[in-house]
Amino acid sequence: MAIFPQTRTAEPLLHRDSWTKTRPVVRLPKLRHIGPNWYASVMGTAIVASAGAALPVDVPGLRGACTVVWALSAVLLATVLTARAGHWLHHRDQARAHLLDPAVAPFYGCLAMALLAVGGATLTVGADVVGVRAALAVDVVLFTAGTAIGLVAAVVVPYLMVVRHRPAPGTASPVWLLPLVAPMVSASQGALLVPHVAAGQGREALLLACYAMFGLSLLATLVVLPLVFARLVHHGPLPLALTPALFLVLGPLGQSTTAVNQLADVAPGAVAGPYASAFGAFAVLYGVPVMGFALLWLVLAGAMVIRATRDGMGFAMTWWAFTFPVGTCVTGAAGLARHTGLEALTWLAVALYVFLVAAWAVAGARTVCGVVSGALTAAPVPPAPATARTR
Repeated sequence: MAIFPQTRTAEPLLHRDSWTKTRPVVRLPKLRHIGPNWYASVMGTAIVASAGAALPVDVPGLRGACTVVWALSAVLLATVLTARAGHWLHHRDQARAHLLDPAVAPFYGCLAMALLAVGGATLTVGADVVGVRAALAVDVVLFTAGTAIGLVAAVVVPYLMVVRHRPAPGTASPVWLLPLVAPMVSASQGALLVPHVAAGQGREALLLACYAMFGLSLLATLVVLPLVFARLVHHGPLPLALTPALFLVLGPLGQSTTAVNQLADVAPGAVAGPYASAFGAFAVLYGVPVMGFALLWLVLAGAMVIRATRDGMGFAMTWWAFTFPVGTCVTGAAGLARHTGLEALTWLAVALYVFLVAAWAVAGARTVCGVVSGALTAAPVPPAPATARTR
């Protein structure tokens, strides 16, 4: 089962040309249906480590557990990158079809966010294992690659939607936010690198570049989010398998709150005093209202998921939407708790983290079972339409 519809194409497992003695060409059918959505499992795993390290409470053993999860996210990133390389190598027709499919193309933003998430977790958690110098080198490489890919996706995917995809009215989906939120992840992860840049023009340029990426992602989100809500109001709930994607809306909300708080932390060493103080005030003035809206959307999306579950929603890769977006709300609440000293925000971060770990454990276990059984690597079945409830 996949989280987006794909074209069914008959694919022979073995191909021979007209020569009777040529070697057979193995088509690796299991890789054919490994789409860019699989990077969501990497993002969801890395955020468990990063969010755990960001909690404003001291929990015995938590740091060690986060280190283990970070290592797992690094292994997952290498595995999915390899699988996706095989997908492009052996199934180029399907890869090109993904780019031209409005339901699939937005997931290319997940590649950028997976690189950024693992890079940030390496610097914040993995440094305990590999050392600060090696962790910094890894983060610089992954941050550079993830930011470049994210900025390209933020332009190319909307461009394709306008000139090639041409989605029908009323088909707006939360997955449209994925390529747009990638620069916001770069903004928050870039804050980790600001102190490591030599003081002066370079450090200030990186800080302001992060704020620029925060702005472009935020404004793009404000364009798309009304389309998503209008689709829900005028056309009803999403198909059952896609209902968890409603949690994706939390991504830009929590990530933007995380970004402004982390950038405010490093601003004093990068810009002049008045601006640094303004950035600190902005972190709270922006973050508190946005976190309030994030909690509103969390309840709304949760109610829709409960409704879909009662209507028979089964497991799909969309369940990974319960992880990374919620994790950004954890880091956002933790940042606000750090800047305000409010204990209520500390407990909010802890409660959201408990939900995040539970969701990650369930999604991870179900994904492993799906891979072992072959259900998640088989040809996808289009999601069933939502069932109207009369009671």
